[in-house]
Amino acid sequence: MADKMHVTRATFDDVMVPNYNPAKMVPVKGEGSRVWDQDGREYVDFAGGIAVNCLGHCHPAMVNALTEQGNKLWHLSNVFTNEPALRLASKLTASTFADRVYFANSGAEANEAALKLARRWALEQHGEDKQQIIAFTKGFHGRTFFTVTVGGQPAYSDGFGPKPGAIEHIPYNDLAALEKLMSDKTCAVMMEPLQGEGGVIEADKAFLQGVRDLCDKHNVLLIFDEVQTGFGRTGSLYCYQQYGVVPDILATAKSLGGGFPIGAMLTTKAIAEHLKPGTHGSTYGGNPLACAVAEAVFDVVNSDDVLNGVKAREQLFKQHLQRINDKYQVFDEVRGKGLLLGAALNSDYEGRARDFLNAAAEEGVMVLVAGPNVVRFTPSLIIPEADIDAGMERFEKAVAKVVG
Repeated sequence: MADKMHVTRATFDDVMVPNYNPAKMVPVKGEGSRVWDQDGREYVDFAGGIAVNCLGHCHPAMVNALTEQGNKLWHLSNVFTNEPALRLASKLTASTFADRVYFANSGAEANEAALKLARRWALEQHGEDKQQIIAFTKGFHGRTFFTVTVGGQPAYSDGFGPKPGAIEHIPYNDLAALEKLMSDKTCAVMMEPLQGEGGVIEADKAFLQGVRDLCDKHNVLLIFDEVQTGFGRTGSLYCYQQYGVVPDILATAKSLGGGFPIGAMLTTKAIAEHLKPGTHGSTYGGNPLACAVAEAVFDVVNSDDVLNGVKAREQLFKQHLQRINDKYQVFDEVRGKGLLLGAALNSDYEGRARDFLNAAAEEGVMVLVAGPNVVRFTPSLIIPEADIDAGMERFEKAVAKVVG
């Protein structure tokens, strides 16, 4: 067996496309909510791979599922189905509003499928005039050209030529704006029940219910992008279950695989009928490896112990952040649900979220940002309380450093 070549952060600049600017350190090992870099330095992980590593790193249930399936069957074309995909789909439909599941490899692909399905449904049910898609400013739905255009952040979609048409954006939580724009020509409304990338912005319950009612009135499909909010992240299996507002189509990914790439689109039997054989597909979507891992994650996450534990950990995070803020006066508010939390910076520290992220890394704790003004926390759903305490101790040192 050939020796592995030695690589460093400098190798990135020599061989990788420069669309990312990764940290100086290179992580090489993870266990639970701790990560170690090439120099053996240890970090507490409050980032979770951007709300992906819902059971932390190398959870035994995931390692066992991957190893077992890896010794059985890796890949088949979708000319065949497979047992892990059928088991996972059965568990997802049994635990949600949905009757049918389509598997993909990522959140963007799940959202792409949702949008294509909505357009196809509208065309076949109502004709060519019903094609408008309404979404929200600061929304984020992926990086394919369709999903990035529906996402309400022009910085991500500008500069690539003509965009897909019949897509309009309005402010989040603005029901009057939606009512004014929506008509019988609207095909779908796409939204996150809690905006992640846009700054961890919660929806008002009355707003979500109002969106649902307007969709019903105009015969419009409601698509919930639960890529970041889903699979236990907010303290229920899916965030919509906490609001009691049921979508027609739901996209899920990130935590679904716990770190293994997988996405899924969930919908009802009647709507699913419009993706007939040949209308959409994915080479790797629903592969046995991904589905076996996701099933193992599902079995751990979809339990009262874990979901109630998320809510308890939310309170612990908020208490720590409140204590730090009482001392240093840097945050306006802490918002979000469960373990999708955002600490919004006050006007004295406006635009400096990345300074806090960088200082945190220097102190040995990994955090995220959600735009220039929000420090975001999306740790493992089962992060031990001792790791929360230790990570917050390090984060406080980082805050002190930025405050100077």
